[in-house]
Amino acid sequence: MDKPTYAKTSRISCAECPIRLISHFREFDAEELEFIKVFKTGELSVAQGATLLMEGVQSAHLYTVLSGWAFRSKLLQDGRRQILNYVMPGDLVGLQGSLLGEMQHTVEALTPLTVCVFERGRMQELWEKHGSLAHDLTWIAAREERILDEHLLSVGRRSALERAAYLLAFLQQRVKNLKGLTKQHRVLPITQSHVADTLGLSLVHTNKTLRKLANLKLIRWLDSRCEVLDVDGLCEIAGWNNTLPECRPFL
Repeated sequence: MDKPTYAKTSRISCAECPIRLISHFREFDAEELEFIKVFKTGELSVAQGATLLMEGVQSAHLYTVLSGWAFRSKLLQDGRRQILNYVMPGDLVGLQGSLLGEMQHTVEALTPLTVCVFERGRMQELWEKHGSLAHDLTWIAAREERILDEHLLSVGRRSALERAAYLLAFLQQRVKNLKGLTKQHRVLPITQSHVADTLGLSLVHTNKTLRKLANLKLIRWLDSRCEVLDVDGLCEIAGWNNTLPECRPFL
């Protein structure tokens, strides 16, 4: 498995960060931006399929995704995997390790990934001197809790068809909010295996379920990717109102 490697030749200035150009993310004030410039120590390039953070291991860093996709997951002893959530540009990973000492889940690159690297040791300074950024971290944690609540509802109570429809609608809406950072906001870089491990279904059951959505002209599968054709139709099947925050913070 490839290991993450620090970018040696190119570092994007925080002042020129492409994420700041997206209206979905709140703007930093001058004092916040100066702190973030110092807080950031570099960038990390992660190959597709490589592990950024490992469950049970301590990490000296936090990361904000600059480009690409990853997912958070946990493994049972027999190798069965549960994907907990997906990570996209602007998302913060590693906060759990900063607060609990070690990671309780693994973060793996779903596509080639670039992340901004922050020193965990400076978190105390952020909390003490930058109340607005500390509030942002609380907001990010609360948002993750809300997402996991909805995912748990899907796994626990939605039918297989409703689960699949919700997941694809949710991911499509997240990608849509990143318009400008992604080339295709309707194409999701996930395989049926990823969907199965997210929904808690067998691969055979997942294949049959996704075929139903494809027959309804709601999605189309393309070589290890999924194209969402009708997000409103997916939301109707899932019983999900398709509401995600219009503006959100990031580090």
